[in-house]
Amino acid sequence: RRTDREGPGAMAGPLLQAWGLGAALRSRAALRPLGLLAPPCREVAGPGSGEAALEENPFYGKYRHKIQELRRSSPDVFESRMEKRNEVKKQPVGYSNQGEFIRCMEEKARPIFFAEGLGTKTSKGGFTKDKTLDSILNVEMVKEKSAEEIKQIWNQYFSAKDTVYAVIPADKFDLIWKRAQKCPSFLYALPRKEGYEFFVGQWSGTELHFTSLINIQTQGETAPSQLVLYHYPELQKEKGIVLMTAEMDSKFLVVREAQCLANQVQLFYATDDSETYELVETFNHRSSEFKYMSVIAELEQSGLGRELRPGQVSDKS
Repeated sequence: RRTDREGPGAMAGPLLQAWGLGAALRSRAALRPLGLLAPPCREVAGPGSGEAALEENPFYGKYRHKIQELRRSSPDVFESRMEKRNEVKKQPVGYSNQGEFIRCMEEKARPIFFAEGLGTKTSKGGFTKDKTLDSILNVEMVKEKSAEEIKQIWNQYFSAKDTVYAVIPADKFDLIWKRAQKCPSFLYALPRKEGYEFFVGQWSGTELHFTSLINIQTQGETAPSQLVLYHYPELQKEKGIVLMTAEMDSKFLVVREAQCLANQVQLFYATDDSETYELVETFNHRSSEFKYMSVIAELEQSGLGRELRPGQVSDKS
């Protein structure tokens, strides 16, 4: 049914020992949260610097003609929009510059159900500290909504943003959460044009931090997170759903790559196949028996991430 797990794949025990991964993971398990990134900080443009900051936007060229036409025909409107742009709040790492630009120029109203980051603080690394559900969503307002309505609101809001998001059924998250308590870390494979890049996923409360294996090799317990999945179980009992969204370092990952890693959490932690979940148990409790090629075999069997390898011929008709 799948590639033989007992095949010629290298054993992870010697692999983990050679790379020092076991010790690093044990040390990282005590971190709350794991190491954070330090990308360049985007400052809010000050008076007189609005146009210069706008031209630095990588999507400026696409809209250059319309912007110049607006400046010539309606200078007052142009100045008003530039002032509005300077008032835009900083967005966490992972949000699209293009999305910010379009929101600015079109002056779209923010949905009334969302708090737009109120009450959160951004760490020096760019990821949001204390990213509670209340800091994103007006929980009191949605309590009167049905689970399906909340799902539609959540999906519609985040569909316009460059990030990963989901609405997880309560029973599925309950299974993931129970298993995460017993097995808080796992090795995930991300397809690249040639081969695979491995990422370690480490649970810290209801946050799931992903870090590339090469970062752990080189930086140990201080290795920075490159993707964080935030799970919110506040509505789990009453509405039967758990909301999820993410932040990522866009210097290392694009959204579809982050989505592939997020999908693998369901593949390995929410599976009904005991043989698949056994890989997670083996990685956590019997590392000398773990075979990293088995992760690749499961990933290829599932079809996840196939779009990340252009030109690969599908084995399904």
